Amino acid sequence: MWNSVERTPNSVIQSSSKGRSYQQSYQTLMAASHLCLTRARTSLRLNIKRRAPKLDDFIDKVNPHHLESLMKREWQLSYVTPLYRFRYTQLKSYARQLSAFMAAEKQQGLAVEVGGTLCFSVSFSVVHGLVGTDIDAEAILIEIYSKSLFTSQDECQKTVWTGWLACVNGNPDYINSLPKEFVCLPLFGSSGTEALTALVKLWFQKNFDCCFGLLEISNTSLQWLVALWTNCHTDSNVKQLKMIWTLPVEPLLHVTYAVNPTDAWELWRTIRRDPPQAVEEDDIIHIDEVIRLMKGLLCQFYRHFKVDLSAGSLSHVSTALGTAKCSGKIKISNSKCMSTTLTMLTECALFKMPI
Repeated sequence: MWNSVERTPNSVIQSSSKGRSYQQSYQTLMAASHLCLTRARTSLRLNIKRRAPKLDDFIDKVNPHHLESLMKREWQLSYVTPLYRFRYTQLKSYARQLSAFMAAEKQQGLAVEVGGTLCFSVSFSVVHGLVGTDIDAEAILIEIYSKSLFTSQDECQKTVWTGWLACVNGNPDYINSLPKEFVCLPLFGSSGTEALTALVKLWFQKNFDCCFGLLEISNTSLQWLVALWTNCHTDSNVKQLKMIWTLPVEPLLHVTYAVNPTDAWELWRTIRRDPPQAVEEDDIIHIDEVIRLMKGLLCQFYRHFKVDLSAGSLSHVSTALGTAKCSGKIKISNSKCMSTTLTMLTECALFKMPI
């Protein structure tokens, strides 16, 4: 049931010519990644235990407008390597630079893809409080607005693209090993057209010598979300737990498995009464408990339909708290589970990142 996960191959990040200071910092970054103690290297693994969601993790810390922006959209996830010389004091300047970059790219032939009769403006803002520890960098929210060239100036601008970069409970050994010129915001979410997403990524790559990669959500991580979200049922009714499993037959078979949330909760509560010996705190969830939950749910399905879902992989999880897909798309619908969910996704982004 549990797939093994391997690192992506090492890769070389191509830098723009920012001189000797960048080369020295980049060499230090590579040395930190490869030689910065066995402890830092081995700790970049998927955790076998996680802290259960807390009800007030972000509700009292994050601006309600920012929370609403984060919860009302489905996001395509990517991982991002550390940003070189990113400065929080320069956000207004970055907004102007990205707007100018988009205008220049349109003139070079991308007008059809991003809207030839539209003019764009950009805003960068800090999402204060969307962190897990003091060493996490503050999250950044990016919004792109458009307005037709032929409308009056009084007409309101329309939001056509939104994105964010975040680090929630990032690996401390990795973060502390980075040279001071680098900012670690490994998790990137985007909502909008692929053309605009590509432009934003290209601008970041040119200005901060970073690289992006698709962050798929593995079978193991999706099963973690089943457990983490089921654990929230008594405080925030999950309403329905729906899973889609992909079975390796020709053609591929997709099986939808809908579970009554009360049944899932009763099974989970039984498992939590007998925690593994490795768990010393009540609010810690161990991977052994996740495995037992999934085995219980799959055994119930097998008794009814004589189909062994464990032969396949979990590709989609949906509850009232959120939706996640193996393709890297996620929607968080309740702020009470946001901290735990983003912590796991930050961990996945750092694990996937080339070192």
